[in-house]
This record gives sequence, C-alpha cells and structure tokens, in this order.
Amino acid sequence: MASECLPGLRILFIGDVVGGIGRRTLHALLPALRERHGITFTVVNGENSAGGVGITPKIAREFLAAGVDVITLGNHTYHQREIYPYLDEEPRILRPVNFLRSQPGHGFTVVERDGVRLGVLNISTNLYMDLALPMFAEADAALYAMREKTDHILVDVHGEATSEKIGLGWHLDGRVTAVVGTHTHVPTNDFRVLPGGTAYITDVGMTGPRGGVLGVVKELAIQSMQTRMPARFVTSEVDPWLNGVVIETGSEPHRAAAITPVLEPAPASVTGR
Repeated sequence: MASECLPGLRILFIGDVVGGIGRRTLHALLPALRERHGITFTVVNGENSAGGVGITPKIAREFLAAGVDVITLGNHTYHQREIYPYLDEEPRILRPVNFLRSQPGHGFTVVERDGVRLGVLNISTNLYMDLALPMFAEADAALYAMREKTDHILVDVHGEATSEKIGLGWHLDGRVTAVVGTHTHVPTNDFRVLPGGTAYITDVGMTGPRGGVLGVVKELAIQSMQTRMPARFVTSEVDPWLNGVVIETGSEPHRAAAITPVLEPAPASVTGR
C-alpha cells in the first residue's frame, strides 16, 4: 500500500503514565478520547506506570485490553524484573532500540488496522541517559529495516536533552510520520509539522499528577533537592492530568497533516472530587 493514496487516519500518543493515579486517569479518559477524535491507533508510553518506575506484565496487559495498540518504554524499562520475558514474548511492547542487543525486548514493531500499517519505533537519546548505542545510527538502521513494511511510522524518542530530540526530529523529517518526545514529563509548546511532513513535539508530557514534582510527592522531591540526601520517592495523587497528542496523517505515506496537543484533567471518578 505504500505507493498508493492512503486514507487519512489519526494516531493518539499518550505521554509517560505515572503510577496508579496515571493508570486510572488513562483508563478513565481513553474511551471518550478515542471516540471524540476518531482514533485509529493508540500508542502509550508506560515506563513509569508501575509505582513510577517500569512496568509489569499485568499492567501491560491491562493497557492492551483497554485498546492500546503499542506500549513504549524508556530508561526504567528493566526496573521490574518480571517484565523481562514478557518483553521478548509480546511484540506490542517496546524498549529503546539502542539498548544492547543482549538485553531483553525489541525496539520497533508494526501493527495493522483496516489495511494500514503503522510502524512504531522506540529510541533513547544518549546525553545523560547512559545508553550503549548511538541514537542517530540506530534510528537509521531501524528505519531501513521497517520503512518498506509500513505506511506510517511514529517514533517515541525518550530522553533528557531537548537538543538531541530536536536534532532527531530534523534528521528524520520527511522519512517518518511523527517524532514525539517523552521522559521529561512536562509538555512543550513546539508542536508542529516540519517542512518535510513529519509531525514533531519535543515532549508530550506525562499522564499523572501535576500536583507533584514530575509525578513525585512534592515534599519528598523538595526535601531531596534541599538536603542532597537520598529519599524514597512516592507518586503524588494530586491534580492528575492526561497529556498526549493527536497526529493526523496525510494521503502520502510517512507524512503528517497536523499535530494537536491533548491536555485533559482526570474526571471526578479518579480524583474523588
């Protein structure tokens, strides 16, 4: 189908789901979001969904059962040891492609609906992230392996440095449908379609509590920053929101027509208001 005129579709990408409050927010809002925006594919970053660090098979299965097509991860991929075999067994959950080949899991996948094939690539930046393999070279290799098998490609670039995310966006412009950033938990205001037709945003934000510090109980985070002493971080429950984007595709393969932020507070059923 890659050489044909494609039907327009909409991809919902949801930023880092943080802890139980983030999971409840996701499950409460997802059905209505999918219906309201006419979503074809849903991709969720779940690397903070198990108590703020990592993901478990149970949580991943709940996401997939709720209609999530692909789960992406990041630097906390291996914090829950029970996920290791699941990463190899389940093609719809990804860890960054530039982890070592010997580490569990895989970095890209292709899902299909109504004859349209969406490739999803999970990759990490290198600065401050302690990654073994270089981001740009691994992105190129992954695209070479998957481009002819896809009609659209979404890239989740998980990382600390905005410079690397922006650089990857420009590097992939015109070759993929969208490059969306995750990890810093704060939504950026630079969403746009780049000149070559790739939708881009530096960070989608998080699905979790805005009343904390990047999802952590604010008093604990501030105490750690003030004293420079280790503290046991606990996920906040205050003011949960869902952060995401909707990407509208064009009629050409690997091209976007628009990208729109989705910023929604959790309903009363989640917050108890």
